[in-house]
Amino acid sequence: MGLGPVGQIHISVTDLDRSVEFYRDVLQIPMMFRVPGQEMAFLASGDVRLYLGVPTTPEFTSRCVLYFRVDDLDAEVARLTALGEKVSEPRVVHRDGDMELWMAWLADPDDHRVAMMQERTP
Repeated sequence: MGLGPVGQIHISVTDLDRSVEFYRDVLQIPMMFRVPGQEMAFLASGDVRLYLGVPTTPEFTSRCVLYFRVDDLDAEVARLTALGEKVSEPRVVHRDGDMELWMAWLADPDDHRVAMMQERTP
């Protein structure tokens, strides 16, 4: 039968409040809930939950690169730059016939890379 779609991605954080502010307020990913009494918060990125958590044991420490689709990469780069975030200049990373894939990158408070991607017609 095989696996279904990705349901949740764990992102290890060192300061949950700071990371919630970044993902919820800066990136504007909707907050779902925080787990009372535990260093865990969940945000809704489409159908995938982002689980921000302080790992309780080393084997659950994650390092990840997240890729988010955006409708207007230039506008999103400008918005984040205006908020004081260090964002790379958008650039083409792939061309294929009728499509160009553009990306720009920034980092979260724990230095996980966050990419924004937009497919454009050349």
